[in-house]
Amino acid sequence: MKPPLGIIEGFYGPAWSWQERTDVVSTLAPHGYGFYWYAPKGDPFLRRQWQKPHPPEEARQLTDFAGSCESAGLAFGVGLSPYEIYRSFDASAKALLQAKLAGLAAMGVERLALLFDDMPGDLPDLALRQAEVVDWVLNQTPFQQIAVCPTYYTDDPVLDRVFAQRPIDYLENLGRLLEDSVEIFWTGEEVCSKAISPGHVRQINERLGRPVLLWDNYPVNDGDRMSRHLHLRGFTGRPSGLRELVSGHAINPSLQPTLACIPALTLADSYRLGDDYCYIDATRRAASAVLGNELGQLVCDDLLSLEDAGLARLSEGRIAALRKRYCGFDHQGAREIVAWLDGAYQVTDEMVLTQ
Repeated sequence: MKPPLGIIEGFYGPAWSWQERTDVVSTLAPHGYGFYWYAPKGDPFLRRQWQKPHPPEEARQLTDFAGSCESAGLAFGVGLSPYEIYRSFDASAKALLQAKLAGLAAMGVERLALLFDDMPGDLPDLALRQAEVVDWVLNQTPFQQIAVCPTYYTDDPVLDRVFAQRPIDYLENLGRLLEDSVEIFWTGEEVCSKAISPGHVRQINERLGRPVLLWDNYPVNDGDRMSRHLHLRGFTGRPSGLRELVSGHAINPSLQPTLACIPALTLADSYRLGDDYCYIDATRRAASAVLGNELGQLVCDDLLSLEDAGLARLSEGRIAALRKRYCGFDHQGAREIVAWLDGAYQVTDEMVLTQ
C-alpha cells in the first residue's frame, strides 16, 4: 500500500516538451503514479505574466496534455503563482484572477494549486491575506481540488534569509484559516530534504491541522550547483510509514525527463517493499526498466561520475570519454546524458531570478 504518488513539475530552468511530459506519464502510470501538477517555473503565464492568457497554441497543447493524463488515469492539475497578489487583493486583482481561472477551466483544468512559494513574506498578517485569496478562489470556481504551497513551505531558515523572516505562527495560522478540504504542500525539514521522517511529518500535520501533501525536492536538479549533477540514485530517507501520514507524495523531477523516471520508479518500490526495500538494487532495476539492460547497467556503473562528481569535478578527458560512450546508444536517456555533458541543462542564477 502506498499514498497517492505524483509528479509536480515545479523546477527552474529548461522546460520539458509536451511529448516528454507525455512519455513520463506513460512510463510512471503503470507503477502507481496517480496525479500530475503542471507548474514549471519557466511557464511565464503561470508566474511573472500570470495575468495574461496562454497563447492559443500553448493552450491547445496544455489541453491535450490534460486529456492525456486523464486517459492514463492521472489526475491533472495546474500550479498558478499569482505573484504577490496577496499584497493588494482588490477588485482589479480579483478580476484578473477570475479571468485567469476561467481560462484554465476552459483548457480542462479541474485541479488548481495556488503557489505562494519563492515570494517575499514580509507581512505580519501574511497567512490571513493568503487565506483570503484561497477562500475567494474556492467560492468562485468549480475546481475538484485546491492545494496551496505556503511562502514558508519548510522550516529551513534559508527561506527566512531570502524572503524575510517568517511571521510568528505563520504555518499554524494558515492551517487554521484554510478550509479543511484545501491541501497544503510541504517539502520537509529542508528545501531539498535528505530525509523526510514520520516524526517530522507528524509535527507539521499537528501544526497545520491536516495531513501534508509532500512536495519532495528529489530528484530535482535545478539551480547553478545542482544542475551540474544528475540525480539518478533511488530514493532514501522516505520510510514507508509516511503512507499513513500524508495526503499524497509528489516528486519534483529532474531537468532530464527520461532519467527522472529512474528514481521515480524506486519511490514506488520503496512504498511497496517497505522494510525490504534496498535503494541500490531498486536503482539498478529501475535503470534497466527505463533504459534497457545494457544502458541501464552502464549508467549505474557511472554513478560516481554522473551524480557524485558532476560536471565541475570531471576532467575534460573524462567528459570526452563519457560523451563518446553514451553517443553510442540510440536512446533518449543517453541523449539526455550527452546533452548534460555538453552543458545544455545548466541553470543560471539569472534563470532562477527571472522565471
